Amino acid sequence: MSPQAAAWAFLAAAILAEVGATSALKLSDAATRYGWVAASALGYALSFWFLSQAFRHVPLSVAYAVWAAAGIALVTLLSVVAFGERIGPQAAIGLGLIVAGIALLRTAPV
Repeated sequence: MSPQAAAWAFLAAAILAEVGATSALKLSDAATRYGWVAASALGYALSFWFLSQAFRHVPLSVAYAVWAAAGIALVTLLSVVAFGERIGPQAAIGLGLIVAGIALLRTAPV
């Protein structure tokens, strides 16, 4: 695997770890369920480590934007599927724009 491809793999891992950490935080019931709090802390720590590895070959501006935007989109989708939350049409359009922005960033020359 090329260093560039590895960096994008680290970025994907950072996104997944952040989504897992945020989900664990939701499951912690306002930080009263300590196992979920610990899982959340571990997930965020792993996310930051993976993100730092991605910075080796993906520019900060691109990596951070993709990490944040993909995290928002995935957490929102997960909240609908796993937690039964609802989003309105404006939120759905916003998610579509976020996904389009990620695609543009991912395909932009760096």
